Amino acid sequence: MRKIRLSVLDQSPVRAGATAGDALFETIELAKLADRLGFYRYWVAEHHNSTGLTGSAPEIMIARLAAATQRIRLGSAGVMLSHYSPFKVAETFNLLEALYPGRIDLGIGRAPGSDQITAHALAYGTPPRGPREYPTQVRDLIGFLHDQMPADHPLAAVHATPVPDNPAPVWMLGSSDQSAQMAAHFGTPFSFAHFITDEQGPEIMNMYRKTFQPSGLIPEPEGNIGIFVICADTDEEADRLAASRDLWRVRLDRGQIGPVPSVEEALAYDYSPEEEMRRQYHRRRNIVGNPETVKAGLLETLNRYGVDEAVVVTITHDHAARLHSYKLLADAFQLT
Repeated sequence: MRKIRLSVLDQSPVRAGATAGDALFETIELAKLADRLGFYRYWVAEHHNSTGLTGSAPEIMIARLAAATQRIRLGSAGVMLSHYSPFKVAETFNLLEALYPGRIDLGIGRAPGSDQITAHALAYGTPPRGPREYPTQVRDLIGFLHDQMPADHPLAAVHATPVPDNPAPVWMLGSSDQSAQMAAHFGTPFSFAHFITDEQGPEIMNMYRKTFQPSGLIPEPEGNIGIFVICADTDEEADRLAASRDLWRVRLDRGQIGPVPSVEEALAYDYSPEEEMRRQYHRRRNIVGNPETVKAGLLETLNRYGVDEAVVVTITHDHAARLHSYKLLADAFQLT
């Protein structure tokens, strides 16, 4: 019998009328619920210079969530590696793995998670790294994590301590063929961000599988998809709740990463023809509805990608509705 895994991706969104502190404590509450319900992973995102998404330091959130949960895997989705020293990232995640053995994932991405000015602030004194440096960073990160730097590497004498018995698995995150090719080349698992775009998604995942090179990390390709879901008791209620995210996503296209608007604000908003086209474009890849509708949609999407794990992103203005969405999803798939 096919085993479907459901996981959570939490961007720690700020609701209009709430604070960043509220968003962080809502992340903790949701992680506790996901742990009890039987979700497999809980990944937290990295964004900078944003009043709408509060997860600027996923490694800190992972430590806090691991202390508040019992079983669920905790990870980053992801650490934006281009900003950082691979050695320091390896140290941080080796320490997390030593504290919580067998429960840590290290998801990494190429996207800046910010604007260019913020990227310069993160680099602080050195030019931000470009795409050419990224494969070298990935190679060195894996080497430091496993304490297996090549003997001729200039940093071979440096060890990212503590070195756990089984370092956290490295997940390559992305929404393009470049990320999939890199995951295949280094032999890492690959997570496709369907919630960002569905353009050529199944084809990209298939290319990853076909070009995968076995490594000491995993013996065969392993993939999942990040996907946006809102589940409610009825299709009508789910569609109403989704109005908030619709407007938030259209504003994001204009560079406005602000708080998630209320349903009332979203329903009253007068979309221009161009904005309405953007709303429909983003809505087409979302799965919104009652438990039966959502389950069918998730299974169909997983089948198209040829994977057995969905990392579910749910954003609503009403936090109770967000918790309820995950509860209904867990019940639909009989996770507990």
